Amino acid sequence: MERRRFLKKAALGAAATAVLASCSNQQPDEGGAPAVQTLPRLRWRLASSFPRGLDTIYGAAEVLAERVRALTDGRFEIRVYPAGELVPGLQVLDAVQNGTVPIGHTASYYFIGKHPALAFDCTVPFGLTARQYNAWLLEGGGLDLLRELFAEFNIVNLPGGNTGAQMGGWFLREINSLRDLRGLKMRIPGMGGRVMSEMGVTVQVLAGGEIYPALERGAIDAAEWVGPYDDEKLGFYQIAPYYYYPGWWEPGPALTFYVNRREWERLPAFYREVLWTAALEASQSLLARYDVRNPAALQRLLQAGVQLRRFPDDMLREATRIAEELLAQEQDPLYRKIYEAYRRWRAQSYRWFGTTELAYAEFAFQLPSFLEA
Repeated sequence: MERRRFLKKAALGAAATAVLASCSNQQPDEGGAPAVQTLPRLRWRLASSFPRGLDTIYGAAEVLAERVRALTDGRFEIRVYPAGELVPGLQVLDAVQNGTVPIGHTASYYFIGKHPALAFDCTVPFGLTARQYNAWLLEGGGLDLLRELFAEFNIVNLPGGNTGAQMGGWFLREINSLRDLRGLKMRIPGMGGRVMSEMGVTVQVLAGGEIYPALERGAIDAAEWVGPYDDEKLGFYQIAPYYYYPGWWEPGPALTFYVNRREWERLPAFYREVLWTAALEASQSLLARYDVRNPAALQRLLQAGVQLRRFPDDMLREATRIAEELLAQEQDPLYRKIYEAYRRWRAQSYRWFGTTELAYAEFAFQLPSFLEA
């Protein structure tokens, strides 16, 4: 399988640098050029779904570009463009599919209207955490299933990062029970939006840069994005005082690099391996950066007067029921194939993580002596 071939070469970074350095030092053959010069010079444009100001999530594409440039001795360059400069943030899939750009970086649940199975390339309510998702994608058959899905869109998908479990978002008023959701206008994408809609919420899907003005002018009453670091940057706390958790609809949302299939097939094999390796590095660094930056950001928000709230249990119970019903309703054959595989993996993974991981977290994460540092 292609995934196996890729993973066997996940250590390409150091090796590729050594190979290129070796090639650069070779003398040309009679009538030939140095081996490194046989690699073509490429200039790609990458369309991101995220604004430049969100340096963590937008920065994952910059990590990819920097690593590709380094591993190819500058012969393969990717320039990253924020949402709106090449295409709007919610049109990245179309742009890559149609060849307007060769590569994009986005969250696939933005596009579930095109195919409901795209939700599994990102996250679903009460789904997999970041660790569980990465295990499914890279070792549990997930990548092969999703490659089959993206083939319908003329796209090759590469891992693009994970934010980790997200917060539940910002609310202008308190949510004390399920009935408080009725009539609420909220920015929330993906399957989470569909669940919220079933609970009486008027759902909107907005790109990151559009959320603050929508809150400010009262077009929406609530909004979710990622977590403390990004949310602080976007300034939501200046308008909405209540910050809810957990983001049950996004327990481990994955991002994805989309590559136009024709452009992918035209790449030398070495450049394909470079892209895969760079994607893995970008994917790992994104989660690590959020895990570093979110704790301090949450503390700053609390010091600024933000009121932290946990979603009420009746809402969580109803959301679970609705989510499972919605996920089970779709009858598209490829959706069913991915859904059944995902569901089996989730059950297996929950049993394991619900044992020692959960027991440790429930005890240790609440220890006062640990929280004093």
